[in-house]
Amino acid sequence: MITRQSRTTSRPAPCRSTGPPLDVLEWRLCRLREAGFGPALAASLARMRVDLHALLELVDAGCPPELAARILSPLDETTPAEGWEPGGATERATGATGAGAP
Repeated sequence: MITRQSRTTSRPAPCRSTGPPLDVLEWRLCRLREAGFGPALAASLARMRVDLHALLELVDAGCPPELAARILSPLDETTPAEGWEPGGATERATGATGAGAP
């Protein structure tokens, strides 16, 4: 009977450290790279306030990494959504006055 010898390496598994816990940004970057995000996109997303778990769920469901990043990227805070302005015609026409309004 022929048996295969398993190869063992002393390298830690991806996103695992033999020493103290990884830095949060390093961990996020590693998880994104493992999920298939390119180096530049993963580095950018690791620094952003974006839901990492939601990104990974989208990719696990078959969404391409670039599209998942676009879906979950925060809007530019300096530019309001197109066609919307606080107290503007859109709110007056719909009667929307903000969160918690009757």
